[in-house]
Amino acid sequence: MRAHMPRVAGAALQEADACSQPRPEGSNPEAPYQAFGCSIFPSSMAPAAEQAGAAPQREEQGDTTCPLLFIQLNQLFSTPAGLEWRETARWIKFEEKVEDGGMRWSAPHVPALSLHSLFQLRNYLQKGTMLLDLDALSFKEVIGTALSGQPEEAELRPELRERLAALLLRQPRHQPTKSLLQLLAELVLSPCQGKAKSWSEPGAQVSETPLKEQLRNQFKKKVPLGAEAAHIAVGEVDFLEKPFTAFIRLRQGVALGSLAEVALPSRFLFILLGPRAKAKAYHEVGRAMATLLMDELFQWVARQAEHREDLIAGMEAFLDELTVLPPGKWDPSARIPPPNCLPSLHRRTTMHPPDRQSHGNGDMAAAGDKAGLGHPHSREELERTGRLFGGLLRDIRRKAPWYGSDFSDALHPQCLSAVLYIYLATVTNAITFGGMLGDATANMQGVLESFLGTAFAGSIFCLFSGQPLTILSSTGPVLVFERLLFSFSQEHSLDYLEFRLWIGLWVAFFGIILVATEASHLVRYFTRFTEEGFCALISLIFIYDSLKKMLSLADAFPINWQYRLDNVTSYSCICNLSRPGHSSTGNDTGGARGWGGPEVSVHDASSPPALSPQPPTTPAGLSRTQCLRRGGHLLGTSCQYVPDVTLLSFLLFGGTFLSCTALKHFRSSRYFPAAVRKLVSDFAVILAILASCAIDATLGLETPKLLVPNELKPTNPARGWIIFPFGANPWWICLMSAVPAVLVTILIFMDQQITAVILNRREYKLQKGAGFHLDLLCVSFLMVVTSVTGLPWYVSATVISLAHMESLRKESAISAPGEHPKFLGIREQRLTGLAVFVLTGVSVFMAPVLKHIPMPVLYGVFLHMGVAALNSIQLTDRVRLLLMPAKHQPDLAYLRHVPLRRVHLFTVIQLLCLALLWVLKSTMAAIIFPVMLLALVGIRKGLERIFSLNDLSRLDSLLPGDGAERGRPGRRRAAESGSEGVGDGRGAGLPGGGGRGRRGGGAGDSGARARRQPRAPLVPLPRQSWCRAERPRSTSR
Repeated sequence: MRAHMPRVAGAALQEADACSQPRPEGSNPEAPYQAFGCSIFPSSMAPAAEQAGAAPQREEQGDTTCPLLFIQLNQLFSTPAGLEWRETARWIKFEEKVEDGGMRWSAPHVPALSLHSLFQLRNYLQKGTMLLDLDALSFKEVIGTALSGQPEEAELRPELRERLAALLLRQPRHQPTKSLLQLLAELVLSPCQGKAKSWSEPGAQVSETPLKEQLRNQFKKKVPLGAEAAHIAVGEVDFLEKPFTAFIRLRQGVALGSLAEVALPSRFLFILLGPRAKAKAYHEVGRAMATLLMDELFQWVARQAEHREDLIAGMEAFLDELTVLPPGKWDPSARIPPPNCLPSLHRRTTMHPPDRQSHGNGDMAAAGDKAGLGHPHSREELERTGRLFGGLLRDIRRKAPWYGSDFSDALHPQCLSAVLYIYLATVTNAITFGGMLGDATANMQGVLESFLGTAFAGSIFCLFSGQPLTILSSTGPVLVFERLLFSFSQEHSLDYLEFRLWIGLWVAFFGIILVATEASHLVRYFTRFTEEGFCALISLIFIYDSLKKMLSLADAFPINWQYRLDNVTSYSCICNLSRPGHSSTGNDTGGARGWGGPEVSVHDASSPPALSPQPPTTPAGLSRTQCLRRGGHLLGTSCQYVPDVTLLSFLLFGGTFLSCTALKHFRSSRYFPAAVRKLVSDFAVILAILASCAIDATLGLETPKLLVPNELKPTNPARGWIIFPFGANPWWICLMSAVPAVLVTILIFMDQQITAVILNRREYKLQKGAGFHLDLLCVSFLMVVTSVTGLPWYVSATVISLAHMESLRKESAISAPGEHPKFLGIREQRLTGLAVFVLTGVSVFMAPVLKHIPMPVLYGVFLHMGVAALNSIQLTDRVRLLLMPAKHQPDLAYLRHVPLRRVHLFTVIQLLCLALLWVLKSTMAAIIFPVMLLALVGIRKGLERIFSLNDLSRLDSLLPGDGAERGRPGRRRAAESGSEGVGDGRGAGLPGGGGRGRRGGGAGDSGARARRQPRAPLVPLPRQSWCRAERPRSTSR
């Protein structure tokens, strides 16, 4: 039956009935478990739920019609007041137990079962009462039907039925989850009121309406909407000679009053009562039943089953996926924490092919990963239409229906945090690149032009682009070209701005041609290799510039290395107005101006006469600024001393970076409620900036502050706001400009489209689609406007755009205990970017407020963005592997299927390309930098001569055509090789599969072989409760 899994599962995926509805009569009772494969346990029972295999595809399509189950285990205890039901454990995704003290829930953990309890449960299900699709409206009716519906051979006497009914209808004692305020209130009031009663008196029957404690239970916040309840009751009694077992499935979810800890409609009940001396065994059987119901695939079976055999076959399929830990090799009392990731239902049904299951060498993820091996960008946005501007028109049609929601979706507090964060980053970037542009172009473009250009270009782009989450900015590669262009203009006596105007017009023309011919189709050739190289370069530029700016503080605010505390009486500084130009000490005041350093007193009555050869004619109390304005000169040994500014600036710089990083990770900490952690994480950067500004203001040192222009006039008075195309340069310049324009076009195209590819990756789960052609058209139009007005050229800023998307991450608000919040996607809208650029434009009028922000703080934010972007790429992980012994390497997917030496070779090639890009950017050869970006695609194509397609599909992604042209032979070889392909990770149906020979090697592969040993055994664990991609490692290796 296992061999028929693909065929039957494929047919089952077409089943459209909701899992919560009963199956129609006359359906094939021998269907369901072929989707799971045959059992290792011999059985003649007919399987009957073929459509259980439909669950994976429903999950992939987002159509999960099966509600989540809240499972509660009640156990019967003997007390002085009589028998009493107590809640001892509960499940949603993981197990929680009531600790021995009886007043506290344990941390969520993966349930570990004994194999014997599963076999016992199987026997009880085979022999006990089975009621499927029971129509009942109350718990009393359910119990009455269960007790009267026993098989003839196990029918109870009437008096036993009455005693069992009375016992089962008793109100269980719940263990409610209380908030911190409730616990504090009970702590305060308990001395006055005695021990509070949070449960009914022993002997009371189950209420038909929920109790107060159910309605006030804080645990209901963790239960997703639409969830149903399953009740499990186990215990021992002295009036039974043999166990009584019943499994009940209600036709519809029914509210059973106060039976559950939280008020939910109930769907399943399992009852196990037996003679004494077996309480522990009954408890373990109840846990086994709860763990089965917790499993999504078995729950599908339980909802669709029509016969007892269906449940037994589903349980056998569950047993087939268990992994066992041998006794004595682990601590049974240890609780396995919930993993970070869990395999999807679709992956679980495809990771156990019949010819490979026995190997168990960690390759189980291979089959589940096959679907994702295609090219990540081969989607509808990049398909050619064959018509002029066909891709552009398709982008417009795709984005137009979302335009209204692009503004309404921004009405969320998270967007406010994103606006403040990205605004400060954009302002800092505008000041930094504006200053560097001013230095490179003799202030033909300066900080004011950078502010106005950023505001205008960014606003237009956010309003009309295809991907409004992109942040436009001046970038390092564009700055390099601007510097080269200005130098060329100066050397050949050309007007820089007019020359630049014609280049910009040609670039816009070439850009429109690229849009018309759907050149964005070439984006499909930008694989991870190209994207990571470019992203790493831009990230390193951010990190390098932030550190370079901080190191320059030592020049602007020099440290007095000659200062000695014992000589403090000899330090002085006076202002000499009598003989301008004369300086007996030779002090140079140029370095004292710095970034608006502190105004020091220049007159010291206690200064020794030796420091002033000429009698000073300076009025007492003049400040340094007043002295310099009068043409005086500073004389003395302490005139250049700036106390503590450099040290404090570095503390603010490092503190801001560390605070941003720590607060961003606060979401996953153990402190405070989830809502508080999420709020702190969303506003992490803003809180770090405010804290650093508060420290700076408290200490009162004159650290360098954020200074923005406060006048709307060109930085260089020799230029105007409109650049005329003719007059200053020869007429043929307009034609010759097409040559450098080709290089700029390549640079703009690569910079824009690589960033767009990174932002539109599938892992971000964007719902509104991309707009590669529309984005390129907007950038081309903005090239015309910025060239005519003499503003900087703008293109997508990779690092700031990634930070923008990271600040807009959406995660599930409700998560079961132990379950990590699910990433739901990005809050796609236009308002945050638009607000950022509008604020950037009005920053000219906000100078009185912005001047209180220290520049070291903003440089710390720059460093945080660069490091965050660098850590987001796989290249960084592979660089770490170079420095890590094999036995300590993380269990990454590509390490299971690619030899370690091949991984290192791929990493070294990427690093060499990155180093070449950096050298080209930093030298006079920067003119060919755009061509080198384009050459990355050719280098990636050449790697196919060094690496197999299987290796490239794991480390990178396949180029268009590779999977279709050469994938089939590889898959045929994998299928023919059978189990041999699994041993080396090349027979998992991937292109370029081969035999074991490629796996062989020297000692360098020993760690990789050790890592691919058969999977670590586990005590019978539920199949969905652990992620095999994170299998435990032995610390003794």
